[in-house]
Amino acid sequence: MPILHVCPLSRLEETVFETGASHLVTLVSVGTAMTRPAAIAEGRHLTLFMSDIIEPREGHVLPSVEHVEQLLAFVSGWERTAPMVIHCWAGISRSTASAFAAACALAPERDEAAIARALRAASPMATPNRRIVAVADDILGRRGRMVDAVDAIGRGADAFEGAPFSLSLT
Repeated sequence: MPILHVCPLSRLEETVFETGASHLVTLVSVGTAMTRPAAIAEGRHLTLFMSDIIEPREGHVLPSVEHVEQLLAFVSGWERTAPMVIHCWAGISRSTASAFAAACALAPERDEAAIARALRAASPMATPNRRIVAVADDILGRRGRMVDAVDAIGRGADAFEGAPFSLSLT
């Protein structure tokens, strides 16, 4: 069964190991030190350098159309025979937005609101980055429904770091 796992950087190694993931998406700020887990082949790892912001800010990288296009292309090439892990620094915003976008892209028949509710049920801390969601919504032609869905679940509980969780595509 195709499953997306989301975690913070601090729990990356154990999450990849425990889930048997074959693919990995890393969303971190420029300069963040990290090492790809040995279990993930280089060609099955996408790293996107962006800041966790929703509007331009000096010294930061705004999530862009190019970032989201790369994300969606990468997840569409995933064979779905083993899980995929998506992580950012805290496992709360960039990674949850990317998992939500991936789920919407890979299950186009699924209702955005249902996916967002599943995300909230899986992670009380999830606060998807609205910029990533809005860009994905536009690319996927969801006509604002993805943005509305994450707005409907609201901001997650305050936390320094999210707990690893999974999001099924079915």
